[in-house]
Amino acid sequence: MIRALCLAAALLASPAAAQTIWQPLRPAEPTRQQGPELSTGTRATLRALDKVSGEIEDIALDSGDTGSFGRLHLHVMSCRYPTDNPASDAYVFLEITDAQHEDERLFRGWMIASSPALNALDHPRYDVWALHCE
Repeated sequence: MIRALCLAAALLASPAAAQTIWQPLRPAEPTRQQGPELSTGTRATLRALDKVSGEIEDIALDSGDTGSFGRLHLHVMSCRYPTDNPASDAYVFLEITDAQHEDERLFRGWMIASSPALNALDHPRYDVWALHCE
């Protein structure tokens, strides 16, 4: 053990180790990924499902309008789509409230048509997802 300590002390005292200058690591510069260029739509189409009755309804709402499905109130605040390929995807900013519980907010955020499970309404009876923007 003493021999190992002596060897470690000798290595640390060597001129090569003494000349090493330690510099802190700099964090890498974050790279910003550019997404698709988006255009603002005036009308969003949503699909709503009542899990109990099996009823499905497509609801078309202008930006700023409110519609209803069952006891839900659906308020579309904004709708966007890729400029170069309008049919490829839709991004809908939406607020959903429950009319029976004094307009309790159930959902507020962006829904993406190509990834409905990414940011979904969590409700035991109803399911709502974005289809497209016009």
